[in-house]
Amino acid sequence: MNPIREHQLLLTRRQLFGKAATGIGAAALASLLNPALAAAAGAGGASGPLPPHFAPKAKRVIYLFMSGAPSQLDLFEHKPKMKDMHGQDLPDSVRMGQRITGMTSGQARLQLLGSPFKFNQHGRNGVWLSELLPHTASIVDEITLIKSVHTEAINHDPAITFITTGSQQPGRPSLGAWLSYGLGSENSDLPAFIVFISVGSGNPNDQPLFDRLWASGFLPSCHQGVKFRGSGDRVLYLSDPPGVTRQSRRSMLDAVAKLNRITLDTFQDPEVNTRIQQYEMAYRMQASVPTLTDFADEPESTFDLYGPESRKPGTFANNCLMARRLAERGVRFIQLFHRGWDQHGNLRNGIAAQCRDTDQPSAALVKDLKQRGMLDDTLVIWGGEFGRTVYCQGNPDDPNSGRDHHGRNFCVWLAGGGIKPGMVFGSTDEFCYNITENPVHIHDFNATVLHCLGLDHERLTFPYQGRDFRLTDVAGKVVRDVLI
Repeated sequence: MNPIREHQLLLTRRQLFGKAATGIGAAALASLLNPALAAAAGAGGASGPLPPHFAPKAKRVIYLFMSGAPSQLDLFEHKPKMKDMHGQDLPDSVRMGQRITGMTSGQARLQLLGSPFKFNQHGRNGVWLSELLPHTASIVDEITLIKSVHTEAINHDPAITFITTGSQQPGRPSLGAWLSYGLGSENSDLPAFIVFISVGSGNPNDQPLFDRLWASGFLPSCHQGVKFRGSGDRVLYLSDPPGVTRQSRRSMLDAVAKLNRITLDTFQDPEVNTRIQQYEMAYRMQASVPTLTDFADEPESTFDLYGPESRKPGTFANNCLMARRLAERGVRFIQLFHRGWDQHGNLRNGIAAQCRDTDQPSAALVKDLKQRGMLDDTLVIWGGEFGRTVYCQGNPDDPNSGRDHHGRNFCVWLAGGGIKPGMVFGSTDEFCYNITENPVHIHDFNATVLHCLGLDHERLTFPYQGRDFRLTDVAGKVVRDVLI
């Protein structure tokens, strides 16, 4: 029980109106002096957003989520010994009986697969990167590469659910929803949390993504992510039907709001208030989204930077450019899911195609933010839900072979927003199977993201079903070594 909350619920109507009246003038003055702060308060629900627990380094997050799990062995982990041991069995002393998925547990042998790609050193600190990432190599001095992220989940849906919500079981709020709840939005005409999905060239039939990955869980539903589509109406049900004018839409919303307020007064259900807010947000988005998606004001140099697909809606490159435009407009959390990284087979061609989709736009986003003076207060994240095995799925000499799931270690890079530039953190053994230094659990990673935005992961909580829930559950520690 929260005694303060219980006392608030016992206020009489007369006390409520009396207290509310004293704040009207202050609220009006605040909206004139600081419109962004007023917008954030409006986006936070009935109680408004929480103030940051300490001074934040980042104001917003752009999360480039590589759905399907990129192979760290073919992108970031230079393990030359694996080429020498190509085709040999993974030693039992390395695996130590750790569980593996049903997709390779039935194989007679777990044969090592050396990466078919060349690695070179880049940047001031000589960071090893695959030849598949030439554009990422150009920003290596801006990023911190964490090689020791790990998770207990070894299948896609629980793993993606875990890293985005802090639990392998569905139903918890996503990271973006927690940030919307905690900090609100800086733009009253756009949601605080926006999601994009693109389909990669490496595996167009990769596993689907469920809307609950950007849901609000038990938080008020105004904090859930709003999905922007790649074709047709960018946001479903946002356009008015033929014959409906702006004035008639306004009149309809006013009438519906009156009915909803009657319901709110009767049942005191906070979701009714959320419904009113969301109707109003949709009305404002009818004016803001067309301007957002009109790239006529972008110079040719911008499209050259993001690559040839940046003009095509629905592509990863186009979504990266959209993310920068949303960041300029104060959207708190922008998440780009790019499917197609699940290379159980056809690894050589599949991962190369995925990198052609993502390498240039990802690097362009960091460069674009930096040249606009926005990288210092924008946290950019690139990574998937787990890594891939050093042993082969199939025959290692077959060009159509691939790699299985591996949760023991994988790589994520971060840039801007309070992150040290040009750093590699954590390391793995010579087989890239076990972590040897500075392990970073999923809860540690999410705690660090919240810290960059001025939020203490142990204090950002929400009461539900008799306990206070948080994104990091009962674990997590901030990885301070990667912070400025």
